[in-house]
Amino acid sequence: MKEKFKILDEKRAEAQVGGGKDRIDAQHGKGKLTARERIHFLLDEGSFEEIGMLVQHRSVNFGLDKKKFLGDGVVTGYGTIGGRLVYVFSQDFTVLGGSLAEAHAEKICKVMDLAMKNGAPIIGLNDSGGARIQEGVVSLGGYADIFYRNTLASGVIPQISCIMGPCAGGAVYSPALTDFILMVENTSYMFVTGPNVVKTVTNEEVTAEELGGASTHSEKSGVTHFTSENEIDAINNIKRLLSYIPQNCEDDVPSADYKHADENRLELDDIIPENPNQPYDIRGVINGTVDSDSFFEVHKNYAENIVVGFARLAGRSIGIVANQPAVLAGVLDVESSKKGARFVRFCDCFNIPLLVFEDVPGFLPGTDQEWNAIITNGAKLLYAFSEATVPRITVITRKAYGGAYDVMNSKHIGADMNYAWPSAEIAVMGARGAAEIIFKGEIKSAQDPDAKLKEKEAEYAELFANPYNAAARGYVDEVIKPHQTRDKLIRAFSMLSTKCESLPKKKHGNIPL
Repeated sequence: MKEKFKILDEKRAEAQVGGGKDRIDAQHGKGKLTARERIHFLLDEGSFEEIGMLVQHRSVNFGLDKKKFLGDGVVTGYGTIGGRLVYVFSQDFTVLGGSLAEAHAEKICKVMDLAMKNGAPIIGLNDSGGARIQEGVVSLGGYADIFYRNTLASGVIPQISCIMGPCAGGAVYSPALTDFILMVENTSYMFVTGPNVVKTVTNEEVTAEELGGASTHSEKSGVTHFTSENEIDAINNIKRLLSYIPQNCEDDVPSADYKHADENRLELDDIIPENPNQPYDIRGVINGTVDSDSFFEVHKNYAENIVVGFARLAGRSIGIVANQPAVLAGVLDVESSKKGARFVRFCDCFNIPLLVFEDVPGFLPGTDQEWNAIITNGAKLLYAFSEATVPRITVITRKAYGGAYDVMNSKHIGADMNYAWPSAEIAVMGARGAAEIIFKGEIKSAQDPDAKLKEKEAEYAELFANPYNAAARGYVDEVIKPHQTRDKLIRAFSMLSTKCESLPKKKHGNIPL
């Protein structure tokens, strides 16, 4: 029996070194951790249980019969993060470039199936050169098997992808189907076709970093939700992200220890400028309302005219969507509508209550917006809010104009509670534009058109540029002072904690994609 134990120990030791010391050194030389090191830093100490350590590929073509590695280029298993069960797969670039083949894909599918059966998040640490070309169609089939499971798991369990190296071709579609993508600056990239193909087809000269690096996808495309300076930072972001998210669609939101205290935040009373056209940073409102240091922003560098992220209010997780007056005056456009809609739908999938801070002058006008389908994309945000059945509360801090007022979680599309600050302006449009239309003839015929315009602008503002007409109609439940916001929200979300609402029976809706 001792001899058999020895054989087992030797095989385990062989699996631990992946592609060998030289390849591990090369991985470290690029500033990257190995697949096993990443899992070590991600999971609670001593919690990892590996599945499929001794799996090998079954291919013999193109010399693969002489290139066999235990584990076949991916480490899979389960463990805990903060004491909560998670499943993980970590691709090993030291083994055949982390290329995905039949056995490799089967290992990933196995832990995805277990995650679904047991209602726990699945985390993918991606570092792969793509499909294993020597295996042909079976490697492509392996990708499709994973894509299918990503789709089935969507909205059932949280799916997180962390790109820690190359992710190209068909490999990009699994992360794209997951809930959140994280990338590491300067060492990870994602693209459907690489720089060489781009040059051949379009004659464009572009580097891998420019084409699909972390900054490109966090700022321009919006493909990635978080970027990190290094892999340890990325791993810590995964842990923090999971701390706000339930284990599955049937679970309640996580709740941290919280002691009630005097919740009035007087600094909020001075945050809105006297000049209604002067910008301010909505993050000041968010941080002045939620539990201290709890706001975790998502998609920070993309579509910055809207701010989304997670926070805690009285210890409980909430999702926040807020117009950002400091960027493009907080207008809604194509990118911000998509960003907001995606986040709202995630929160609704996983029972995370939604808090909306509204200061929106409308949708961004122009040919660029119309030709890029602001109608369809704006409707995505409208659809997402209308469909959401989680507790939903809106606070109007300043402007709520036109169709954008409706879209930003208004009472009319199912918001549970709507508050407004005294500075709120709820109207079809701004007072100046409205006066120019309503009193056009009167202004034109006046001796001093400019003075008449100012007079009519003030008249319209007094009548409509306030929260009281909406409150009189019941569209706003209460007009509150800014420093009261936190306490009001804590009470309202507590009241809504047992909310039960269902949508009409259907297979699924047809969101305007």
